[in-house]
Amino acid sequence: MPRHYGLDWLRIGAFLLLMLYHAGMVFVTGNWIVKTAHPIQWLSYPMLFITPWRLTVLFIVSGYASRALLVKLRGTKRFARERTTRLIIPLLFAMAVIIPPQSWVNLRFNHGYTQDFGHFMAHDWLMFGQYDHVTLPGWEHLWFVFYLWLFTMLLAAGLLLIGEETKAKLAGMFETLGTGSRLLWLPLVYFVPVRVAVTFTTGESHGLFDDWLTDVIHFPAFLFGFGLAGSRAVWPAFARVWRPALVLALASFVILVAVESAYPGTMTPPHGTMALNRAALACMMWSMALVMIHAATVLLNRDHPWRARLSEAVFPFYIIHQTAIVMIAWWLLPLALPPLAEAAIIIAGTALSCVLFYGIAGRIAWLRPLIGLRR
Repeated sequence: MPRHYGLDWLRIGAFLLLMLYHAGMVFVTGNWIVKTAHPIQWLSYPMLFITPWRLTVLFIVSGYASRALLVKLRGTKRFARERTTRLIIPLLFAMAVIIPPQSWVNLRFNHGYTQDFGHFMAHDWLMFGQYDHVTLPGWEHLWFVFYLWLFTMLLAAGLLLIGEETKAKLAGMFETLGTGSRLLWLPLVYFVPVRVAVTFTTGESHGLFDDWLTDVIHFPAFLFGFGLAGSRAVWPAFARVWRPALVLALASFVILVAVESAYPGTMTPPHGTMALNRAALACMMWSMALVMIHAATVLLNRDHPWRARLSEAVFPFYIIHQTAIVMIAWWLLPLALPPLAEAAIIIAGTALSCVLFYGIAGRIAWLRPLIGLRR
């Protein structure tokens, strides 16, 4: 497989965008781990533009990278072992060391918890249950890492259990997405009704057994990326559909803005409006993913001396960034700073924390596997 540098850059950019998104969560209306006393009202609209597709793009790119790694390792079992080592070990390390301050701040800010951090770690952190509906120990933003591992294991199991003839038929079915404009509309035949239906059944909890939304939306996106990595017929279709996909994405965004304006914050719209909103989310999710992949292919598919280092740094950055955001925002609350000054300090402090975390831990041999890096 030739390396697709554009998807490398797309992965880097998507993770960095996700970090800014989490910083923005401090300032928009609604519930989160910690919130500023001075919300920035207009910020909800650019974040609303990012919300539908940010994670879908990451799962598609992860599926593509999984196939590339599978080809490189030349063995499904080796592939499963490597993915387990690179994903589960950092997840467990982060849950034990990096995530606890987030959970403590969440309990203090949102649930009336009065104990200090030392008491929390000694008595409540490892309760393996719920404290006022907060699961402890938790994985917070690192749910993505667990689900990526879970999807990878399901993929590996499928590759081992499915016969070669069936694999060939599935590959042929995938290649039909390259016909005409099927790449745009055929996945929407699945995503739109499923996204609407899940809205009225279960929420997006990022829990192990109660988050059907992530399963039914992001697992197909992961499999699409895996199929895309072995396809020839589908790639030319991106050039054909990206313009109508962009139009569909913008039209969907108009609907999302209209619903958000009519029902801001935590207000709940009527069922019909909610269904329309979720249908627009699904349309924008898929169409923007197609636009971003096409843009990465046309504009970014070239190497650069920084690419390899940034590709390596993204995972450690992702592990530490939300804890840095939460703790800096928590420490700034008593100062009652103007929102723009507060945002600047949070972003700058988070960037510095990420650089120091990667720069220091990345140079210590025994720490590298704990933050998702090769030895």
